[in-house]
Amino acid sequence: MCGIAGFYSFNKKFTDADLKRMTDSIAHRGPDADGFYSDVESGVGLGHRRLSILDLSTAANQPMRSHCGRYYICFNGEVFNYREIAEQLGIQCHTTSDTEVILESFIMKGVDFVHLLNGMFAIVIFDSRDKVLYIFRDRLGIKPVMYYWQNGDFAFASEIKALLKLEEINRSKTTKKESVFTFLNSGYIPEPHTIYNNISKLPSGSYAVIKDRKMEVKSFWQPEEKITANKLSDFGTAKKQLKELLESSVRYRMISDVPFGVFLSGGIDSSTVAAIAQSISTESIKTFSIGVKDQKMDESGFARSVSEYLKTDHYEFIVSEKESLELVDKMMTAYDEPYADSSAIPTMLVSKLARQHVTMALSGDGGDELFMGYGAYVWADRFEKNPLLKTFRSPISVALSALSNKYKRVAGIFDYADEKRLKSHIFSQEQYYFSEKELNDLLADQYIWPLQFNEEYHDIKRSLSAREEQALYDIKNYLKDELLVKVDIASMQFSLEARTPFLDYRLVEFALNLDENLKVNNNVSKYLLKEVLYDYVPKQLFDRPKKGFSIPLAKWLHTDLKSLVDKFLSKESIEGAGFVKYEKVKDIVNRFENGQDYLYNRVWVLILLHKWNSQ
Repeated sequence: MCGIAGFYSFNKKFTDADLKRMTDSIAHRGPDADGFYSDVESGVGLGHRRLSILDLSTAANQPMRSHCGRYYICFNGEVFNYREIAEQLGIQCHTTSDTEVILESFIMKGVDFVHLLNGMFAIVIFDSRDKVLYIFRDRLGIKPVMYYWQNGDFAFASEIKALLKLEEINRSKTTKKESVFTFLNSGYIPEPHTIYNNISKLPSGSYAVIKDRKMEVKSFWQPEEKITANKLSDFGTAKKQLKELLESSVRYRMISDVPFGVFLSGGIDSSTVAAIAQSISTESIKTFSIGVKDQKMDESGFARSVSEYLKTDHYEFIVSEKESLELVDKMMTAYDEPYADSSAIPTMLVSKLARQHVTMALSGDGGDELFMGYGAYVWADRFEKNPLLKTFRSPISVALSALSNKYKRVAGIFDYADEKRLKSHIFSQEQYYFSEKELNDLLADQYIWPLQFNEEYHDIKRSLSAREEQALYDIKNYLKDELLVKVDIASMQFSLEARTPFLDYRLVEFALNLDENLKVNNNVSKYLLKEVLYDYVPKQLFDRPKKGFSIPLAKWLHTDLKSLVDKFLSKESIEGAGFVKYEKVKDIVNRFENGQDYLYNRVWVLILLHKWNSQ
């Protein structure tokens, strides 16, 4: 796990000093070593910050040169099956790192080598003879690649802040108006967009080739392309395959030359990862959990119970409001663009705790999307199975709006503008953000744009139910551009590598072709996954409602964070930015302060947008 930065400027605009500034700005991603490659004649620079996980020797430092001397590589991430690839291709290695295998397999196979890789990666390879730069991003988008491309000048980095160290990029940056709309609707900005017009995200499952003043981006893997004509419906066969895949994925992700642990919230997903890791390990694994003093939101006791049963070496940190609040400002600035998931704060805290004991940790991200654990899938199913809910959605919404806060929130789900954008609407309202209708009323005219999500999928080999489509939407959007971004930035702030066993591409392809009745059975969500978990941990430990990994944000916005409301949603701040209409914001804030607490995430995204604008 590392940080990468660099450029290929056909106009020779960028310098070695620029490369150093870029790489230094992401030193938190790799505190163990830095490295540089520069080809002044070609206008190429590659920078690397290393967090040593595999082969701790200096021989594995990057950028690394190929055996033949022609190619150079710097990459962020891990390829877990590198030993098998080396054996398969007959690669004679001089190190025990995956970096060397990745580079030599590219030389042998060309761009098709990427299909061999099982892992999380952002790989940059420069061909110094033919003057070609290649960049590959993993299938699920676990590792980020930000880039700038303008008039023959290309630059890339793990984080936006590194690109902004280049004067030309920083000077020419402007706010992308479409991204303002999408952020207020969903709390994040999806690939390939960022908040800036001149910076983009390389799409997941894609690679870019920069050659002869041209840039070409090609896809090599997309989830919808892996959906087959037939589904796996037999329970016994499916359970056996799922268990084998999970064990294989966890075993791969335990490969490390440094101590590792598991984030354990006590929920289904993290408990499954911890249970399998402990069953594989010959000694007690380390597990880490965060609790909050607000008992309504504290899950630490559940994590403790799972840990005690598994006999892990458990570390627990009960967070006070003061400790959480101290990280609010760090969370608001770490993400480089507006980002609204407040659970980034406990994620930072558990990463900080884990880093005191380990250098790498496994997380349970992906389980809900693969096995239908969210309430959004219930709503998608309701709308599909009861057409009258769609037909009479307007009067239903009006009626619910007259009731208590609980029903006012539900009213928003029925009040959607266009059925073609129902998936993004369900997501938005499940998260308490602004609906498309609300934004058309709230935003200044120049910021009213279509949402940036692709919600229609074509050439799929079988018909999908509404639940399946909603889950696919989450895999392609929410998982990749919100949840994985959260974990990547939060963990790397403390130089901790986070690995995601559920996102082994083999496991994802299995889940995409699993009968949905094995995902939701008699109203039991994540049914098959739970059946596998119960082979390791007693079912009774999980007989409780699902909870999220969150903080009491609504409460804080009334108390300790009230100053953020006063400062960033003031008339001066709102009118100075020009994004939204002040009178509309004033009304939202008044309603929130007078008891409509369900509006808290709407208040929060407005604060974040205007705080970002003030920086």
